[in-house]
Amino acid sequence: MDFIERYNGCGLLIVIKKKIAEAIGIQKIEIFETESFGKLLVIDGKVQLTEFDEHFYHEMLVHVPMNSCKRAKKVLIIGGGDGGALREVLKHEVSRVVLVEIDRNVIEMSKKHLGIDNGAFEDPRVEIVIEDGRKFVESCESFDVIIVDSTDPVGVSDPLFDRDFFAVCAEKSKVFCSQSQSPLVQRDLFRKLLRNSACMMNRRIFVSTIPTYPLSLWSFIISGDHSFRYVKRNFRKIEGKTKHYNPEVHFSAFMLPEWLKKEVEDVC
Repeated sequence: MDFIERYNGCGLLIVIKKKIAEAIGIQKIEIFETESFGKLLVIDGKVQLTEFDEHFYHEMLVHVPMNSCKRAKKVLIIGGGDGGALREVLKHEVSRVVLVEIDRNVIEMSKKHLGIDNGAFEDPRVEIVIEDGRKFVESCESFDVIIVDSTDPVGVSDPLFDRDFFAVCAEKSKVFCSQSQSPLVQRDLFRKLLRNSACMMNRRIFVSTIPTYPLSLWSFIISGDHSFRYVKRNFRKIEGKTKHYNPEVHFSAFMLPEWLKKEVEDVC
């Protein structure tokens, strides 16, 4: 059996051994065992992670903003029901982490069938809220870091990528970070996120290679009071705890190729 994800004239094929679990509610959630990539989490037909390369994504999404922040004690994760981002945040010296997930099934199935959180959901510093992330952030307190770990900006995740959401997050965080799709094969979505996040202070784009995401090149938005000067100092506190991320990868992620620099300049 093969799993195929198609996007704009191309796609990804993964050979499946078996389907482990499925749930249909707010979203269709499927977990598979693959031949080459370990377990695979799919939501509404889109790859969310594989055990093979999830650390490429979660470590960049989390450690770039956390290590760019002078001091990160309170962290909000919007989405992230698989627990990967939560696991990485807890490697830092945080006092409180709130994870807001709209779909309880994602958390329950990930805890039961994936386990990539490594017990993070049970950590006493963590509060789990089942709620729409957009509504939550409108009335929540401020956080040192807000991280958006969402599905593609369509359906239930679409409100997490409009201009008003970015504006509210800018008010409620010192440093903000969100995934922002493939600039290669999802250009319309990438451009939409660039336009809508233009209201944020000191907003920049960085990239990472994630083999099982569309055409491997993935982008992220970071904004707020982030700086390179904290990176090496903060990394020393988590050194030895990452598989992919290090300061050199951090710095190089912001060195965009000419075509992508032009894309960002043209949209903004």
